[in-house]
Amino acid sequence: MNLIGLGAVLALAIPSGAVGQAPDSGAVDAGRKIYAAEKCFTCHQIAGKGNRVFPLDGVGRRLTPVEIRRWFTHTVEMEDQLPKRPAIRMSSRKYRFSPAELDALVAYLQSLK
Repeated sequence: MNLIGLGAVLALAIPSGAVGQAPDSGAVDAGRKIYAAEKCFTCHQIAGKGNRVFPLDGVGRRLTPVEIRRWFTHTVEMEDQLPKRPAIRMSSRKYRFSPAELDALVAYLQSLK
């Protein structure tokens, strides 16, 4: 299921070479560390660790890198596209990731296939 339209994709800044390539292992490791430091496991689960209500296993298969990025940059819009509003909203958090941190998080989440 594609959660965003072409206009949103074109409006997004994507690092050069990011589409269609496997995530860089250094970026994946950096993203894993950011995920842990930000305590994302409080709301999400990966490989049986964390909150089982919102698992992220397989997210790299279900969402494109652009869609994953939008969950951090346009969180309210992404939540509005869900069939049912979650009880715990990701939009309640105010993310202030640098471009490099955001790239690393996207690489890590994209690696979860």
